[in-house]
Amino acid sequence: MKNLLVSVEELKKSRVKSLVDTRLREFKELGNGSNNEIFRELCFCILTANSSAEKCMKVQIDLGDQFLTLSESNLAKKLKELGYRFPNTRARYIVNARRYKNSIKDVIGMFYDDELRGWLVENIKGIGYKEASHFLRNIGYADFAIIDFHIIDSLTKHKIIEKPKGLTKGKYLDIEGLLRKIARKSNLNLAELDLYLWYLETGKILK
Repeated sequence: MKNLLVSVEELKKSRVKSLVDTRLREFKELGNGSNNEIFRELCFCILTANSSAEKCMKVQIDLGDQFLTLSESNLAKKLKELGYRFPNTRARYIVNARRYKNSIKDVIGMFYDDELRGWLVENIKGIGYKEASHFLRNIGYADFAIIDFHIIDSLTKHKIIEKPKGLTKGKYLDIEGLLRKIARKSNLNLAELDLYLWYLETGKILK
């Protein structure tokens, strides 16, 4: 863990800190946005399961408000045209989630943080713990870990965990607990730590 903490500290003293801070401000602003803006971000996170975040960002930009209006078949067709890997399944999930598109802000306001993540996993098809954590981070929540293969690779490389064969809820929460300890040692929250770890693995600050 020591080497990882040193690497994070070095990034905190570099230009990367301003990139991280800017991105976190953008997340907070999005969380104060409209139902439509927040729902579009939910759609983005539905798309990211087993897919490249960078590719999904491009799809999100291309589709915009069409996430809110296209029929399931037309949405699937559009996703396929944009080169997205799972057009039919994700179109179905997005259309299913639309029952919350006009009330997503009210729903978010009904729960404490961890209850909210659990509600998303239970009620939004296509959303697991990673996607729910991703969505909440992207609308300004700071205390959830987004445990994707970049984060797992980083933790494995630094001998903090053994690479898991799969991510059950229990395993996810165990790794999140380890990341929370790393965040505390780094004087960061989990949202900040995620962006720094992503940069260490990819050289990019995405979302």
